[in-house]
Amino acid sequence: MKPAIVLLSGGLDSATTLAIAKAEGFVPATLTFRYGQRHAVEIDAARRVALSAGVMDHRIADIDLRVFGGSALTSDIAVPKGREDAEIASGIPVTYVPARNTIMLSFALAFAEVIGADDIFVGVNAVDYSGYPDCRPDYIKAFEAMANLATKAAVEGRRLTLHTPLIDLTKGEIIRRGLALGVDYAITSTCYDPDALGRACGQCDSCRLRLKGFADAGLADPAPYV
Repeated sequence: MKPAIVLLSGGLDSATTLAIAKAEGFVPATLTFRYGQRHAVEIDAARRVALSAGVMDHRIADIDLRVFGGSALTSDIAVPKGREDAEIASGIPVTYVPARNTIMLSFALAFAEVIGADDIFVGVNAVDYSGYPDCRPDYIKAFEAMANLATKAAVEGRRLTLHTPLIDLTKGEIIRRGLALGVDYAITSTCYDPDALGRACGQCDSCRLRLKGFADAGLADPAPYV
């Protein structure tokens, strides 16, 4: 039983990644970020997912990326709605938060050093995703290489591994894998622009990818929608 850090947003992908880490025999410590995102209801979802998974060490880090803005998630830019699959798959959308994964993985790296973990899990996906540059396999390899140069643990001979178990899966495949591991997707939150009650809009890129994934899996999404 080895410790591992799992980045946990409270969404579908991170909940599945947490379940996979547990299934592979790791003892996960989870890390969630309150970074000024408009969809802050995902933080409560992360708490629910961590509790459901029996996580004993779930930490919430406060950073404020609104100081930079530049994204529909951290500034007064409208979240795109109703885009078709071809639109979602082309270009980098305004919901991309500059350097977010690099910042979050750096925090996870620090957390891993402190608790003696040599493994970090992150639920990035390069198939059904919205064109984010920090979800690509080349980026993940580069960050892992950097991590193994930048830490006391690495200098002392311990190698850190960055796990991306969803990287080559479609959203439908991710959902089927999660259900097989007992993930309760009703408690997750994926929407970029939920209402005050936390209900998903059903029209943003994230909602559309999620709904397509459930449709591809032949299932109805149990999450609440407006």
